Amino acid sequence: MTYEPRWYRDLMSAKGLVSFEVTVLQTDLHVSARKDLSSLALRCVERFRADIESFIAADPVFKKTLVPHDVPETSPPIIKAMADAAARAGVGPMAAVAGAISEFVGRELMKKSEEVIVENGGDIFITTESVRKMLVYAGDSPLSERLCLLIQPEDTPLGVCTSSGTVGHSLSFGKADAVVVVSRNTALADAYATALGNRIQSAQDIDPVIKSSKTADGIDGVVLIKGDKMGVWGNIELVKSE
Repeated sequence: MTYEPRWYRDLMSAKGLVSFEVTVLQTDLHVSARKDLSSLALRCVERFRADIESFIAADPVFKKTLVPHDVPETSPPIIKAMADAAARAGVGPMAAVAGAISEFVGRELMKKSEEVIVENGGDIFITTESVRKMLVYAGDSPLSERLCLLIQPEDTPLGVCTSSGTVGHSLSFGKADAVVVVSRNTALADAYATALGNRIQSAQDIDPVIKSSKTADGIDGVVLIKGDKMGVWGNIELVKSE
């Protein structure tokens, strides 16, 4: 397997915070906090991965299905979060795994740090006490890296998740250059980013997908980019990049 540079780790401003990376098998997190919490973050990743791996061993369909999948009420919290997000977005539960891990790890770290940013494959959980900027990366689109998403402290904790049919190796049935979804629920933002991205085949799909996103359960805003066209809805504040 060749190494793929994590270019998106340069897109999030983390001024004033200590940054570190935590890697366990396929899980590769970039974390920023008030202090070095790498040991705690590692323990959290190992625990939540163990929950997911153990559940999949007993229920392999959970990993493979591309549609919502019911799980028992006795399932680990991260499994229930993924299944709930998948059911609301109409995708398989693994579409929410990166966002779920980001938030579950992030909320544990919040017990030790007032500010936390956890990025997992471009899916971000953030709680902040200052305004932060996220550069919107959209591959070869002429709009790529031209705009920043402003994150206001009062809107956090928050999930900001991105899906693309033209960038990276994540499964997408669409051809969007970027679909950014903002939600208080990071697993849900991840699942909806996949669901909405699956529907973008051309720029003509942007308007109908924006309209449908307005009735989506639990998301606060979206940014859709295909080529030189963009659609924006909800609690989204964009500024030009410097």
